[in-house]
This record gives sequence, C-alpha cells and structure tokens, in this order.
Amino acid sequence: MGDRYNIHSQLEHLQSKYIGTGHADTTMYEWLTNQHRDSFASYMGHFDMLNYFALCENEAKARIRFNLMERMLQPCGQPPEKPEE
Repeated sequence: MGDRYNIHSQLEHLQSKYIGTGHADTTMYEWLTNQHRDSFASYMGHFDMLNYFALCENEAKARIRFNLMERMLQPCGQPPEKPEE
C-alpha cells in the first residue's frame, strides 16, 4: 500500500513540474499539441537536424527555424470547441 501511494505522489509531482506529461483531464488535442511543440523544439535544438531539414527543403537554416517557430503557435490547427455544460 505504501508503494502505491509513493508512485501516485511521484506521478503528481511530475505532472505539476512538466506540462507535457498530461493528467487525467488532458484532451487529445492538448496532448497532440504538446507532442508537436516538443518535437519542433527538439528539431531547433539539434543543429544537425536543422541542417538536414534545410538541405531537404533547399531553404536557409534561419528560414527553417522561423517556420518551425511559427508552426509552434498552433501546431494542430484551431482548438476544438468545448461543449458547454
């Protein structure tokens, strides 16, 4: 019983510390948005990946970085409307 409480408290701590871990009320849209933003941030942080994308798209590295930053605003489109209670 003690282990179960300990694991639960560790999970709550992770969820409060890191937004991307989600929680029971996380919607599919929020989860996908976090996944896309994490991926774009990783692409910008790894210089070799940025070079690879620039080479494949035949664009400048600054343009690729700018495009990734713009796509981070709404990576999955408009948020769905929430049903009113």
